[in-house]
Amino acid sequence: MLNQDKLRLIFGLKIAYLRQQKGLNYQQLAELTDLSQSYVHEIEKGKKYPKADKILALAKALGTTYDELVSVHASKKLQPIIELLESEFFQVFPLDMFGISPDKLLELFSNTPDKINAFISTVIKIARNYQMQTESIYTVALRSYQDMNDNYFEDLEKAAKAFRSENKITETHSFSTDYLEKLLWGKYGIAVNRKKLAKDKSLRSIRSYYTEGSKTLHINKELSSSQEHFLIARELGFQYLQIKERPYETVIQKAESFEKLFSNFRASYFASALLMDEDLLVKDIKIWANSADWRPESLSELFEKYDVTAEMMLQRLTNIFPKHFKINDLFFIRLRSDESMKLFKMTKELHLSRLHKAYGNELNEHYCRRWVSVNTIKTLRTMQQLDKKVSLVCDAQLSRYWETDLEYLVLSIAKPNTPNAKESISVTLGILLNDSAKRLFRFLNDPNLKTKVVNTTCERCSMPDCGERAVAPSVIEKRNESKEIEQALLALK
Repeated sequence: MLNQDKLRLIFGLKIAYLRQQKGLNYQQLAELTDLSQSYVHEIEKGKKYPKADKILALAKALGTTYDELVSVHASKKLQPIIELLESEFFQVFPLDMFGISPDKLLELFSNTPDKINAFISTVIKIARNYQMQTESIYTVALRSYQDMNDNYFEDLEKAAKAFRSENKITETHSFSTDYLEKLLWGKYGIAVNRKKLAKDKSLRSIRSYYTEGSKTLHINKELSSSQEHFLIARELGFQYLQIKERPYETVIQKAESFEKLFSNFRASYFASALLMDEDLLVKDIKIWANSADWRPESLSELFEKYDVTAEMMLQRLTNIFPKHFKINDLFFIRLRSDESMKLFKMTKELHLSRLHKAYGNELNEHYCRRWVSVNTIKTLRTMQQLDKKVSLVCDAQLSRYWETDLEYLVLSIAKPNTPNAKESISVTLGILLNDSAKRLFRFLNDPNLKTKVVNTTCERCSMPDCGERAVAPSVIEKRNESKEIEQALLALK
């Protein structure tokens, strides 16, 4: 936010707060200061900053001084709001994306200052204590925006369909790399280069980079055809959607602005919609889900048919399920293990409709080893020891969460991590088993589909005799210890 914008907001907030403390309405304050009601209203909204003579009149009417009004500091009750306006969180969070303007926020503060201030102060302390970085705030905002829209964006679906129509692309399940390259060159004069990234050791982990000056899309030559398809289709998205503020690398090294992260999301969504046509995929999902038998290979056959990565397919399902099958309660997670398989880290997550039980934590707690997300990685490692050619493991599980009535169909796919093949990752889609999901998936009653009782982390799990526990339930133990102390103290009474 610009300095002048912030000063206007702070000044307006002070005027609104002092006016309410004095019990004055707009008309009364306007009469006392010889200002119009509309002008007073615009001051409070942070749209106008009055000249010195008008500030003096306002100070006299509100029983304060000129210096107090123009200062960026305020009383204890208003200070948390001032801190929020000056905080990194307020400056980087895309309020407009959620239909919230700064003046609306200030109006909310003015109506219930005490309660809102306490809430704001708490949020700021949490953000500071947990060292929330700008990139984290951007990512949280984007995920919330996806949730707000059920992760379905009609304008991008229409754009992908229009691109197909304009380029006379007939109905097909998959594109060839050569065809996509010809589209990129023919429409936008952009060439693909697979040599330069490999020449520089420091760039070998970079999947792709677009050089605007030479109109070249540099692609890592170690990537699979499905990975290349996504990168080329994503670049087609940037060009076709005429996105100006954008990242040039595949994985954004540093999110300089929310706009760049959002642009990357839009181009990536377009790529998925182009490679996996909405109408064709809906038909294939119906065929796949209508089978009475659960076969792990049926899942891999689905994304192999479109020649896309497993991650792309599962994420694409989070677009399709809410829109076409009324299945809104979903989560998507990506889990990475180190070489020892003692450490599992969640590197991506998306929740639709609610915060589901499988969620990330920054407390170094151990994710439940009963998760199919963990077990697919373990299975992959075991199979690779027997046959190094094995590069993919698909599985599914009915997961019932301990001490809840929540049950999910969980689909998981594990593969070696690119570019570090010593690590493994799994991508997982969880579907809450509500009536819509039960109607769609006929294979839910197949005895070959495993059922397991699971939890979120070992530290927070009271499940007795868990043979897969990684560590003791320390959080539960501390909670029980506190209860024992409380009961003992009550007994003293």
